[in-house]
Amino acid sequence: MNPESFHRASPAAGVLLVNLGTPAAPTPAAIRRYLAQFLADRRVVNLPRALWLPILYLFILPLRPRRLAHAYAQIWTAQGSPLLAISQAQAEALRRTLASARECPIPVALAMTYGAPDLAGALDQLAAQQVRRLLVLPLYPQYSASTTAAALDALFGALRRRTWLPELRTVNSYHDDPGYIDALAASVRRHWQSHGRGERLLLSFHGVPQQYVLDGDPYYCHCRKTARLLAERLELPEAQCEVAFQSRFGRQPWVQPYTDATVQRLARAGVKTLDVLCPGFAADCLETLEEVQLRYAAAFARAGGTALRYIPALNDDPAHIDVLAGIVRRHLAGWLPEPEDAGQVQARLQRAAAAAPAFGGERA
Repeated sequence: MNPESFHRASPAAGVLLVNLGTPAAPTPAAIRRYLAQFLADRRVVNLPRALWLPILYLFILPLRPRRLAHAYAQIWTAQGSPLLAISQAQAEALRRTLASARECPIPVALAMTYGAPDLAGALDQLAAQQVRRLLVLPLYPQYSASTTAAALDALFGALRRRTWLPELRTVNSYHDDPGYIDALAASVRRHWQSHGRGERLLLSFHGVPQQYVLDGDPYYCHCRKTARLLAERLELPEAQCEVAFQSRFGRQPWVQPYTDATVQRLARAGVKTLDVLCPGFAADCLETLEEVQLRYAAAFARAGGTALRYIPALNDDPAHIDVLAGIVRRHLAGWLPEPEDAGQVQARLQRAAAAAPAFGGERA
């Protein structure tokens, strides 16, 4: 772009969606590259570097990618990574939804904190559309330093290499957004209508180390509030709705109860049908499709259960896109001109005509 034309262009407001990331392929080499970036982030593993980095490079990276390759292969699709394909569909659907309400479309770009598409490329894409007012929406309903803050750290790192920074607004969380709760409740009701109602509803959130919560991370409280609001919206008694935390890593204590232990406990207690929803995931990924839908379902059956039914994430469901669009519109308030009605358009044209210079008349 010509620098002069860029400087003269009217500033546009745009949206950057950010999710965690995914390997480029279900292979040990691709997974190793992804994990090296992901697990080296201090926000993700908050241990002294002198202790953690030797463990990461000598033990985890040589061994774990081979084990994870089988898990990724079970969920990989013709479109590639489910997380990436769904995130791209979300960005496109959000772009269409925002454009349908305005004469001027709002640019929307997608980036991953780790892997591709990266943040630098997304910022270039938005800058090419004259975006100088940027709303950043991390796709994590519940705030955690290990997800939301990590995404913002990576964003600020990418911005450090740019000369002209955009004005910035960021979304901290939307864990108690009424539209988000309504969309979750609607997805559960659709599942019940199609498959019948399970004896229990288990809400499984991604876990975090207990120390993070003790250090002030609000994630656990956000998860509990989401669960409480959802149970109230579904009119579920406390005995029929439980909360647990999955995907723990390492030997340190994580927030409890653990999902794998909860699934087995319920089966041994005589629960035969268990519905599982993961409200903290905006898009289905390894942790929902392989960990919950496959591994935990098998563990539930081994412990005596009949059926663990996973309720898909909101993904690019229209109700979810409407929720995201509502969040975007609220946070862009003041950055976008209000839509004009017919009377306002006519008055503006009349003012412009009156202000235009007259030609061909006599000059006093």
